[in-house]
Parts: sequence; C-alpha cells; structure tokens
Amino acid sequence: MRRLLIGLGLGLLVAGLGWPWLARFPLGRLPGDIVIDRPGFKLYVPVTSMLVISLILSLLARLFRK
Repeated sequence: MRRLLIGLGLGLLVAGLGWPWLARFPLGRLPGDIVIDRPGFKLYVPVTSMLVISLILSLLARLFRK
C-alpha cells in the first residue's frame, strides 16, 4: 500500500510540475470530443481524449509489468 501511495504522489507531483508543458497537448480538444454549449448549459464529454489517455496508460502498465 505504501508503494502505491508513494507512486501516486510522485505521479501527481510530476504532472503538477509539467502542467505548463502538458497544456500544449490538444487533449480535451480532439475531434470526437463532444461539446454542447447553450445558454445556461454546457456539456463536455471527452470521448476521444479518454481513449487516448487509456491507451497510453495501458501501454505504460504493460511496459512496467515486464
């Protein structure tokens, strides 16, 4: 459990420090992300972005398991 929490903490630290660099990637603005913007209502469903993130995390998990 300690290793998991330390790993999550380090991951959050790296993401926080790299946020200005990470903001340059088009995640959240990819084709296939659904945005419905009406007066008084905004719906955002990042379908494509979540698929890309899931693919990257799956590849990283596979690399670290071996």
